[in-house]
Amino acid sequence: MLTMAQALDALLGAARPLAQAESIDTLAANGRVLAAPVASTLRVPPADNTSMDGYALRAADVPAAGTRLRVSQRIPAGHVGTALEPGTAARIFTGGLIPPGADAVVMQEQCTADGEDVIVNHAPHSGEWVRRAGEDIEAGSVILPAGTRLTPQALGLAASVGQAKLDVVRRVRVAVFFTGDELAMPGEPLKPGAIYNSNRFTLRGLLENLGCEVTDFGIVPDTLAATRDTLRRAAQGHDLIITSGGVSVGEEDHIKPAVEAEGRLDMWQIAIKPGKPLAFGQVGNGSAPAFFLGLPGNPVSSFVTFLLFVRPFILRLQGVADVAPRRLPLRADFALNKGDRRNEFLRARINGEGGLDLFPNQSSGVLTSTVWGDGLIDNPPNQAIARGDIVQFIPFDGLLA
Repeated sequence: MLTMAQALDALLGAARPLAQAESIDTLAANGRVLAAPVASTLRVPPADNTSMDGYALRAADVPAAGTRLRVSQRIPAGHVGTALEPGTAARIFTGGLIPPGADAVVMQEQCTADGEDVIVNHAPHSGEWVRRAGEDIEAGSVILPAGTRLTPQALGLAASVGQAKLDVVRRVRVAVFFTGDELAMPGEPLKPGAIYNSNRFTLRGLLENLGCEVTDFGIVPDTLAATRDTLRRAAQGHDLIITSGGVSVGEEDHIKPAVEAEGRLDMWQIAIKPGKPLAFGQVGNGSAPAFFLGLPGNPVSSFVTFLLFVRPFILRLQGVADVAPRRLPLRADFALNKGDRRNEFLRARINGEGGLDLFPNQSSGVLTSTVWGDGLIDNPPNQAIARGDIVQFIPFDGLLA
């Protein structure tokens, strides 16, 4: 069996970042990936300004607390004052431009207004509460490199330098379908032996969170002809095809022969639990075949293999360089007396003491564990866990957005 690292290296080595880009409004770019770097054409802030409501003055004019100065002008944010007369102060509000001649701001809580004067109850130093021009961003500097997956704060940063539009990689086009005559949709009556298709909802949600353009071909009958026909249709105009179920080698598992007939396929046995079987290949023999990833049918196996393999693969198609999940060293507040021969990914959550609790049933069919848990413990093969051991924890909040 392949290790997780071997399988992931093979996947990422095959991923070709999409070349097509589009220019979209910055307001609509949340979650998209930059196709080109964003450089600032201006300084931020563009001029010296105050970070406090208070009084702008010359520090040298206030040698000691209790100094009285005449208030010579008022400068709200968005207004430009005049040069400060020596021995005077300017009433100024957060964001207001520091007037020429002033070199410090004393916050209003340290001042007492007295008619047209102000009594300054603090002796400031030069530069106090002054935000210098360019202290955040210098003109010409790259603020967001290509390959950045845009977060709300990244959009705010782009907007702060006047970027109304951004060049982003086009959305990854993903086709999905689900095999199994036993599958039914919620709202339909369950026949004997049938189950509701939870994977359809889980996988579509995960793909939508990654900003993919999803085409859902639904539930496909368990026949070779139906599987091949759906593969051919799914390969048209899509970058990636994802299936759930049918990747074993039983008589009713048609994914392997169907993909081999319509393209090429590598069947991998990966030394992880849950999620051992994973299929990777291509469908279509023309100039633009679609990648293919076949996931296990068990709901937790499908969920975990998506997070560990499909997610980084899609991110790499989008042009993201660093696709490794965030890992936290946390304390195990439980004991696992015997490790599995495979690399286990255990569903756990962070408790009130900052340690980890383990979901009691780690079966690959127990989808409850993925909702109860905060993430996955990456436990190496054959490793028992004693209470108090430090383990590697991969939070869901870094994998589901």
